[in-house]
Amino acid sequence: MNELSVRGRSIRVAATVICGVLLLGGTLFGVDDDFPFGPFRMYSTAPDPNGDAKDTRVEGTDVQGRTVQITEGNSGIRRAEIEGQEKAYVATPARLSEVAAAYAEHSPGAEPLKSVRIVVRWVGIKHARPTGTSRDEVIAEWTRP
Repeated sequence: MNELSVRGRSIRVAATVICGVLLLGGTLFGVDDDFPFGPFRMYSTAPDPNGDAKDTRVEGTDVQGRTVQITEGNSGIRRAEIEGQEKAYVATPARLSEVAAAYAEHSPGAEPLKSVRIVVRWVGIKHARPTGTSRDEVIAEWTRP
C-alpha cells in the first residue's frame, strides 16, 4: 500500500484550500471572464418573466436603398461576435465600416453598402410568454461618407 507523505498531503490540502477560496471569491465577486472560478451567469440567472426579450440583428442599406440583412453567410461575421462587441460599436459606430468591408469581401457582385446599423428588436414578454408586440431600436449606425 502506498501512503502519501506528510509533504504530499500538505500540498493536496493547500491546493484544495486555494481552489476553494478561488471558487468562493469568484462566486461572490467574479464575472463571466473569471470562469471556471467565477460564475457563468448565462446558466446561473433567469430572465425577467415580464421583461422584454432582446433580439439583435445587423442590417445595411445598399446604394440602391435596399435593406440587406447582414449574416454570417454574406459577411463571415457571426451575430454573437457583434453582440459580444456591442458596447464598442455603440461607443464607436465607425467600427461598423469593417462590417461593410466584410460584406463586400464575402458578397462579390453585390451592391456596396452605404450604411450599416445594429438594430435591437425588443419583444414584449408577459408572464414568460410573448405578447405579440415588439419595437425596434437602432443602437449604432455608420454611414459611408
